[in-house]
Amino acid sequence: MTTIDRPVRSRRHRPARRLSLTVTTASALLMSVAGCAADAPSTGPHPGSTTRSPSPKPVPVWRTDPASIAALGDSITVGFDACTILSDCPEVSWATGTDPKVDSLARRLVKNPAKQSWNHARTGALMSDLPEQVAQAAAHRPELVTVLIGANDACRNDVRTMTPQAGFRADFAAAMKSLRRTLPRTQVYVAAVPDLLRLWSEGRKNPLGKQVWKLGICGSMLHDPDNLTMKADKRRKKVQERVMAYNAALADVCAKDPLCRFDPSVFDYRFTGQQLSTWDWFHPGTRGQQELASLAFRAITREERP
Repeated sequence: MTTIDRPVRSRRHRPARRLSLTVTTASALLMSVAGCAADAPSTGPHPGSTTRSPSPKPVPVWRTDPASIAALGDSITVGFDACTILSDCPEVSWATGTDPKVDSLARRLVKNPAKQSWNHARTGALMSDLPEQVAQAAAHRPELVTVLIGANDACRNDVRTMTPQAGFRADFAAAMKSLRRTLPRTQVYVAAVPDLLRLWSEGRKNPLGKQVWKLGICGSMLHDPDNLTMKADKRRKKVQERVMAYNAALADVCAKDPLCRFDPSVFDYRFTGQQLSTWDWFHPGTRGQQELASLAFRAITREERP
């Protein structure tokens, strides 16, 4: 039997074959990656193109000459006890009054106060009542809304029943949010809560005034006005601290709104008994209303925030 010798394949050629296959595979992979890169959208600017940044949102500009006014607040803004005892007297209101002796904000700013100003303040109102007043004012679409409220939140029969600072702030923030939903371009002037401790200090100088206070006016501050004991002093300081906390809340919420101005001068003003009502020595009289109008006018017509 003849044996045919078959050629023996050399193992030395196998590595070369594997190398060839590897190079081919790598080349195909690189071509595939390059193709994907070519098809991918470019993240950089194209040659000749101009990159534009988003236009900044315009900042609302405060106008010093609003054409209409809606007033919100409590008994101070409706002139309670300024003309007759236990009665509102809106004609002498610092905000919307028509009496030339007061020269109200409306008389100074708008052409026709009787038709271009509205007073929705209410005697006895608390900060929690402000959202309802905002809804009433929205119907008129005023260019300016004035707010002076908060004294009743501190003037309770007892210091323990004063409105908590957190609740006061929340109610004011809710009122501002409601206002902005319906009146996005309306300006808001917010007056500070008046200095009740100074009111006690000035009003107690009048013997008749102290007798009127016994009827129950602002008991948390004015009860037993001649009591100068440490306990009474501590009670009055608690009321004062709460008023200051209210004003801090008003200022903070207002500062977040470019069309809101908080005016601390109403708290800082060093009024005397001559500005108080001769009926209760608590509410502003005609002269007090005039001073409030002057303070507000200066803050509103100032080019920059006070």
